[in-house]
Amino acid sequence: MMSVISYGLGTVVGLVLVATLVVWFVQDVTQKKHSVLRNYPVVGRLRYFFERQGEYFRQYFFMGDREEMPFNRATRAWVYREAKDEGGVIGFGSTNDLREPGSIIFVNAAFPVLESDRQCSLPLAIGEGYCRQPFRARSIVNISGMSFGAISEPAVRALSRGAAEAGCWMDTGEGGLAPYHLEGGCDIIMQIGTAKYGIRTPSGEFSPTKAKELAKRVQAFEIKLSQGAKPGKGGVLPAAKVTEEIARIRGIPVGVDSISPNRHPEIADMTQLLDQVAHVRDLTGRPVGVKTAIGGWEFINDLCEQVLRRGLEYAPDFLVIDGGEGGSGAAPQTLADHVSLPIAEALPRVVDALLEADLKRRVRVVASGKLVTSARAAWALCVGADFINSARGFMFALGCIQALRCHQNTCPTGVTTHNRRLQRGLVVEEKYLRVANYCRNMNKELDMIAHSCGCHHARDLRREHVRIVRSANESIALNMLYPYPEVGGRTRRAAVLDAA
Repeated sequence: MMSVISYGLGTVVGLVLVATLVVWFVQDVTQKKHSVLRNYPVVGRLRYFFERQGEYFRQYFFMGDREEMPFNRATRAWVYREAKDEGGVIGFGSTNDLREPGSIIFVNAAFPVLESDRQCSLPLAIGEGYCRQPFRARSIVNISGMSFGAISEPAVRALSRGAAEAGCWMDTGEGGLAPYHLEGGCDIIMQIGTAKYGIRTPSGEFSPTKAKELAKRVQAFEIKLSQGAKPGKGGVLPAAKVTEEIARIRGIPVGVDSISPNRHPEIADMTQLLDQVAHVRDLTGRPVGVKTAIGGWEFINDLCEQVLRRGLEYAPDFLVIDGGEGGSGAAPQTLADHVSLPIAEALPRVVDALLEADLKRRVRVVASGKLVTSARAAWALCVGADFINSARGFMFALGCIQALRCHQNTCPTGVTTHNRRLQRGLVVEEKYLRVANYCRNMNKELDMIAHSCGCHHARDLRREHVRIVRSANESIALNMLYPYPEVGGRTRRAAVLDAA
């Protein structure tokens, strides 16, 4: 009896399989879009299957620890260990090739700072003397702008609670302030994007009334001109990710692509930008900064000239400089690949312009752009940054595996999806601790690098403390690559020390 049932079941399965192959064959030879399928029906489907799966096979089986982009396996593994508080300790030796051009080498001191003499980096005030409620930032490393919408509800909640635990700030991104940003009680920077989500009138214009209300709950405002992943293009949130809640917070229709203007309509030049900075600061009493990618020197030179002409009260309280290698939940590949300078070139030029204009003490500099490791963050401090912003580093801390599906609403770890089943994998009570661990360990290792270089804490790092590899077995000190020229009778190094 059992053999008869098995035979019958096998026959049914065989018939279903044959029928499926016949249907595929007919579909493939009659369709007109894919040449391979038309010429090689059924078998040609394997080509598309392996094309889709290829990136995952390369990631896990074929690529070396230091080969993958945008972040290699060694970097991701380091962030995971820091987030789990397992310590960034390895054995036998490093896989980092110090002969690779662009590699960072810190100049260790012959007599490093003793453990008993070391100091922790102190908080730094933003907007002090120029606004009614200056912001005292406690952490060097902070959470960069990630909108509720681009990332999920549990991701925002875990970041908020983790930021409060570690003492860093959290940038809302351009999607507006959600209740989940406030859950942990952390310091919040409210980003004003080109669409002004969360801070706009029904017609889409800047709302002074909402700005005043938000000022009661956030520590600073950030006017976003552009970001490194897509300069010249506004934010993009695919329709599949525009839920009812997100649409309500942003003030847009449900299930329709959320596409921000590519710039603020009312800000067409530097004069209008500085006017808006001063207006928002006077209106809210909070510090106001500007986030931008850098394409050349005109922007920062023009900013410095206008501030010197109009007065320090028109200066932004901070500048967030985003490198062209920055990330985004969704961006045109052409812009992501080819537009705006990388942070390695943009940051020194911005800092130099501020120093030459003697504005470095007035304008805090925040560096952003793949600075997910303590070494890259320390390099930015050596150049002259005051703070480091990271988005993808904190995404890794949340459990991101670099599946590259941020724009598809199918993130397998629940970080960038609004699918409740997938969000279930991101347990806030567990992940917020990893966010806090990552931030604290980054700050701790920044100080460790500083102590190795003979500095008492990370804010003492200067350009002479780091060398950049130019070719195999040849490096150059950063202060030689970007020297300290004379500024008003003083060397720029003296200006740097004064600004610190």
